[in-house]
Amino acid sequence: MKIAVIDDWQGVARSSADWSRLAARAELAFFADAFGSEDDAAQALADFDIILTMRERTAFPESLIGRLPKLRMIGITGPSNPTVDVEACTRQGVTVCNTPRSEALYATAELALGLMIAAARAIPAGDKAMRAGGFQFGVPVGIGLAGKTLGIVGLGRLGARLARSALALDMKVIAWSPNLTAAKAEEAGAVLVGKSDLMRDADVISVHMVLSPRTRGLVGAEDIARLKQGAILINTSRGPLIDEAALLAAVRAGKITAALDVYDREPLPKDHPLRASDHTVLTPHLGYGVDETWRQFYPQSVENAEAFLDGKPIRVVNAQKT
Repeated sequence: MKIAVIDDWQGVARSSADWSRLAARAELAFFADAFGSEDDAAQALADFDIILTMRERTAFPESLIGRLPKLRMIGITGPSNPTVDVEACTRQGVTVCNTPRSEALYATAELALGLMIAAARAIPAGDKAMRAGGFQFGVPVGIGLAGKTLGIVGLGRLGARLARSALALDMKVIAWSPNLTAAKAEEAGAVLVGKSDLMRDADVISVHMVLSPRTRGLVGAEDIARLKQGAILINTSRGPLIDEAALLAAVRAGKITAALDVYDREPLPKDHPLRASDHTVLTPHLGYGVDETWRQFYPQSVENAEAFLDGKPIRVVNAQKT
């Protein structure tokens, strides 16, 4: 029996759980690097019976699942993973097991707050100057956030948490999403506005929406064109929620600062123009990736694999179909 633990991008899997019992029953292999393509994934994973994934880092469409003839179980982290074709797994007799949602409920909202402050005060540029032996010269002048307006696109659990943080900074908070009501916005300390008004009036915009066919490109070229000169656009949700071409054009023109944790393609290619811009603050999809999350997800993934080997699988997503 061979088990692959994939997409361990920060090298935390081994230290976040006790793998000893599982290692006594199966051959374990840890993959720290992202697969370059579906062909690379198919070649690397062809001999594995169980694959333990990390969120949505590697997609498992039907085309890949069909190239993994030995696969018997996929473990996902979190209640669902839209990049894993569960129906295709079911047809191939592959059991899909999940974990509960991360108990670090607000980690992503905390990162969004950090990105907002870092972009507003040019913290990355200041850090770079200090490490190069310089001081203030060449570091952009920042802005204060008190009195500024934060526009939140998607006022769910994470958006509402960021709203509370912004209110503590004496910011004004406005919000919009397709189904947001005035009462729900008021409950979070925000004012419901139209999408166009939010894009026009906010000094900082933070996106907190689930990616779906309906929300792909939700912040489009027309929206970005409405942004103020010097606005900060934050995305800690999913890259394709924002039109990347329009975002890049605004960044290149120096109109906005993009503070991003997520990208259309991850890992972000080494030669991607976002990396070279002075009008970006970039983090490598760290939103949910805190110690508390790893110490929950990896032990639960071990439990799922052990239960499957025992013939009594738990947390099964397709229990009635396999």
